[in-house]
Amino acid sequence: MNTTADTTATPARRPQHKPNGGYLFLPHSLSRGAFLKWLRRTHAWFGLWGASLGLLFGFTGILLNHRDVMKIPIGRMEPREIQLALPDPRPADPKALAAWLGQALSVDTHLARIRREPARTLIWHDQPVQQPASWQINIRNPQHLLSADYWEGNAFVTVKQSDANLLQTLNNLHKGTGMGVGWVLLIDTLAGGLILLSLTGTLLWTRLHGSRLAAAGLGFGSLTLATFFILQAIGG
Repeated sequence: MNTTADTTATPARRPQHKPNGGYLFLPHSLSRGAFLKWLRRTHAWFGLWGASLGLLFGFTGILLNHRDVMKIPIGRMEPREIQLALPDPRPADPKALAAWLGQALSVDTHLARIRREPARTLIWHDQPVQQPASWQINIRNPQHLLSADYWEGNAFVTVKQSDANLLQTLNNLHKGTGMGVGWVLLIDTLAGGLILLSLTGTLLWTRLHGSRLAAAGLGFGSLTLATFFILQAIGG
């Protein structure tokens, strides 16, 4: 017995849309092709550029974050103080004193910060007292801090020096203490790289599983906490 075959074609089923798939914050036209390739490469190369310095700044950032509250007593400065007799004739001005200190202590004083406080009259026990002019000279680098104080008319200058241990030296590098323009510009590139990594990382993250609500919650949750603690500290 012959049977008639059903030749009616079954319509092809369309693939179901995955609500959690795709890049949540990228238009469909940019979620593939050349732009997506550029986005991934940019994120990867900028991450490689700042990887080593990122480790340094992440580690020292934790130490600096615990300077006042929940202290980590591992970075420290060891202070010393001496008094040096001035030569004859005495230095005529603060710059000459800085140059003499550089020779006497074998330190580089080209980047020294010099300040001169003029003489003034003070009231002491209801009596006017003339305070002489003073000179302050500060020389800083990541490992050492040297400050010199001189009152005009004295035959000596007081010099204080503080030497940092390894961890405090790393902290000073984080803060740029005593570093030149080159270091500052280098760290600027790292800061700019972190901004770009944050933007590209957010776009790439959205390829992972999760809803738009979860993405917004993660992003604004940390911002809300940061704002809360800032306002709490300002209000306190």
